[in-house]
Amino acid sequence: MAAKEKRTVRIIGERNICLHLSNPNHQTRIMKIGKALSSATRLKILDMLKYTPRSLQEIAAILDIPLSSAALHIKTLEEAQLIVTESQPGIRGSMRVCICSMQSFHLETFDADIDSENKTTSLEMPIGSYSNCDICPTCGLADENGAIEAYDTIQSFYAPARTHAQLIWFTKGYIEYRFPNICNPLLPLGEISFSMEICSEAPGFLENWPSDITVSINDVEVGTFHSPGDFGSRRGRLTPPVWPNGNTQYGLLKTFSVREHGSFLDGKPENPLIELTDLELEKKPFISLKIAVKEDAANIGGINIFGEKYGDFPQGIVMNLTYL
Repeated sequence: MAAKEKRTVRIIGERNICLHLSNPNHQTRIMKIGKALSSATRLKILDMLKYTPRSLQEIAAILDIPLSSAALHIKTLEEAQLIVTESQPGIRGSMRVCICSMQSFHLETFDADIDSENKTTSLEMPIGSYSNCDICPTCGLADENGAIEAYDTIQSFYAPARTHAQLIWFTKGYIEYRFPNICNPLLPLGEISFSMEICSEAPGFLENWPSDITVSINDVEVGTFHSPGDFGSRRGRLTPPVWPNGNTQYGLLKTFSVREHGSFLDGKPENPLIELTDLELEKKPFISLKIAVKEDAANIGGINIFGEKYGDFPQGIVMNLTYL
């Protein structure tokens, strides 16, 4: 019996696609997705790839179509970024394997999320859904069942289970979140803000353990929270029973924002020289949020970031866009 080809399956690309009709950066992508989904054959290809990657030859054989036709369908799906292809080793050299790169697709009309009373759009990001990080131990992640992978190893921050994190901590460095750019170009933006529950990070916990936590939006530093300590003298209101006493329990809810003129921390002025235009929100399909303890900070006391199931506040990281 011939040996089976070994395939490596990885999660690639955007798993959940959210596009907004009024966003110029999304419109070309929407048209490509529309074209890709307009063929019954391509829908069948997506369906067969949702659980199992397949070679081009397998796809053509299953659908009983010429290899050249299968290749054209695959190219259209690739251009829409619904699938990816890569070369993997096979029995006779390498083979081209097709992998579905998305789980869901959501199309928003421009005003679908805007609160009619205060003209605010809100979007919450789970704390484990970061896109990049460069951190130093001590560090770790936990979900409602306890630790994720091993403590104090940077490798844990790249584990697939990281997306379930409800508590993240590190001593210095940064973690980056990329929110979809849902700014409505038809309305004047008055403020962008991010709220999160955070505190310092000490061994165990120390109520007096200062740390300077700096937040940047699109790589523009908008403010620094001078955290007084790592709080653990009482249980967090939401912290699960599995998390032991003697460790960090809760943080403080802090809001960093930029208005037309100036940046603010909890509504108090931080930097009057920063303007909304400095963020250049119109240039990218995402809005970057970096939370950092900088190498040159006066107080390098680490950071804890709390999700909706740890600490005192039932939320991840919330972005608010408020229109005039």
